[in-house]
Amino acid sequence: MRKKDYKGRCEKRILDKCNSLFKSYDPIQSAYANILVKNKDVAEIQCNVPLDGEACGEYMSDFVCVMANGDLMVRECVNRAHLTKPMTLKLLDSSRNYWLRHGVTDWGVVVDAAQE
Repeated sequence: MRKKDYKGRCEKRILDKCNSLFKSYDPIQSAYANILVKNKDVAEIQCNVPLDGEACGEYMSDFVCVMANGDLMVRECVNRAHLTKPMTLKLLDSSRNYWLRHGVTDWGVVVDAAQE
């Protein structure tokens, strides 16, 4: 999740299953996009979808995917080091509740690999 008007570094590219220009703001988001493109169960990918009307402010979900069976899947990308931060937990909880209110039950978090 990130602010709607995020001004950080952005990688732009075209994805096969995405109807608009894909904008990646971190390596986790970029790597997971590659996984989604290869997944046969994913029919369409929407990136950086705004959570309109949320009390936490103007934030976006990283991925909203339409599956082959028509169901929606939502994934939020988070750096492992940020998982224990209260604000991150608040935003993730807000996203999960937002999508539950919209009938989405397949909601999850994508984190980077553990450092050894």
